[in-house]
Amino acid sequence: MADDPAGKPKKYSRNWGGVWPKTPGRLFGTGFVRLYQLTLSGFIGNSCRHLPTCSEYAYESIARYGLWTGGWMGLFRFVRCGPGGTHGHDPVPTLLDARFVWYMPWRYWGVGKQR
Repeated sequence: MADDPAGKPKKYSRNWGGVWPKTPGRLFGTGFVRLYQLTLSGFIGNSCRHLPTCSEYAYESIARYGLWTGGWMGLFRFVRCGPGGTHGHDPVPTLLDARFVWYMPWRYWGVGKQR
């Protein structure tokens, strides 16, 4: 465990610990992902081919961009993880281009892919 600047031990979390607005949609979405991580993830096993894992990616994308945009990004990441899909380091983008708008979620399909 690393120490923060105040000298207190920092608690480890596998989910994104950045600052994000705690809106009802984001709390619901991240809570749902966390519930999956604590319950079903153990039965399914560690089979994600990406880093961060698909559930960590969904948690961070919902925390950063909200339930609608982040949920679609997480869903499309999950689909990319299937057989014949991508693999490797695939982080959540820190900024989205102007072409990624909330009412056209199909554009999020290749957001995290390495070009």
